[in-house]
Amino acid sequence: MTDPAQAPASLKIRIRSEELWAFGPGKADLLEAIDRCRSVAAAGRDLGLSYAKTRRLVDEMNESFQETLVESTRGGAHGGGARVSACGRRILVRFRAMEARAQAAIQEDLAAILAELR
Repeated sequence: MTDPAQAPASLKIRIRSEELWAFGPGKADLLEAIDRCRSVAAAGRDLGLSYAKTRRLVDEMNESFQETLVESTRGGAHGGGARVSACGRRILVRFRAMEARAQAAIQEDLAAILAELR
């Protein structure tokens, strides 16, 4: 993924559900990390987040949607793990598509504005 800090402009889409931010770019990144790492704790470490913050973000996602986005099994003798559910995959694919379409929609106007910069 391109570093947003290096982009001349970026859009940030966040989806609210009641009092929670149900989904946004950070939670999308977290789902991708969970898919890679197969662990909530490892995904958080991969993104530089504390376990408490990572767990809170997962809980917020799971509370906000009708179906669980992240399915976890607790550690123990055989270890724990996590996986992105089918619903989580659907949400992630649609969200990334929304981001791409939104970014594409601003390109013409962005180019015109950038041409006016010093």
